[in-house]
Amino acid sequence: MNQTLLDAAALIVPLILAIVFHEVSHGWTALALGDPTAQEERRLSLNPLRHVDPFGTVILPGTLALAGAPIFGWAKPVPVNRWRLRDPRRGMMVVAAAGPGSNLVLAAVGAVLLGLVVRFAGSADSAVLEFIAKNFFNFIRVNVFLALFNLLPIPPFDGSHIVEGLLPRGLAEGYARLRPYGFPLLIVLLLVVPYFFPQWGIVGRLVVPPVMWATGHYFALAQFVAGV
Repeated sequence: MNQTLLDAAALIVPLILAIVFHEVSHGWTALALGDPTAQEERRLSLNPLRHVDPFGTVILPGTLALAGAPIFGWAKPVPVNRWRLRDPRRGMMVVAAAGPGSNLVLAAVGAVLLGLVVRFAGSADSAVLEFIAKNFFNFIRVNVFLALFNLLPIPPFDGSHIVEGLLPRGLAEGYARLRPYGFPLLIVLLLVVPYFFPQWGIVGRLVVPPVMWATGHYFALAQFVAGV
């Protein structure tokens, strides 16, 4: 039981940090592009309590992790008013990309820190060092997965805002009409379809391969820093 709790903590803590930075990055970018909505609602804070959705940030991903299922979750979305951006169309693309971009940067930071732990801890046998290393290991994996998962072009993911900004205006307006049906569509595509047709799972077919490729490079960076 103790090991299970430690394993859960080593996953949930990195997940919360990754999601909080992801959301705050949207707000910081929106502010830089002219929209102070998140600042006005005091959401430009790294305090997890301002962003954590108890179910979407902790309970659901923790349960999925313990069940060995694909992990996903969400936080309370940072409010962004596209019409307060100086260039609403292009601005929303940049704001949307800021979340996944921040996760890729955090993964690099995690890789460097993991490498430093291995380099300076050496072969020291310590449960504390093992727990710290496991946190950094999961921090890399969670950030890479969160970045690439959110780039799926399905509303309300960040990828949908990027696609909407790239489409011609007429097509973009039609695509935007799918947004109210985004969450039910997610449930169908991510949970229902894989249950009945495992070979059609979006996560396994579209997300996992690039995640594995990217995490391999981040772990290579960790090894370089560690000098192994």
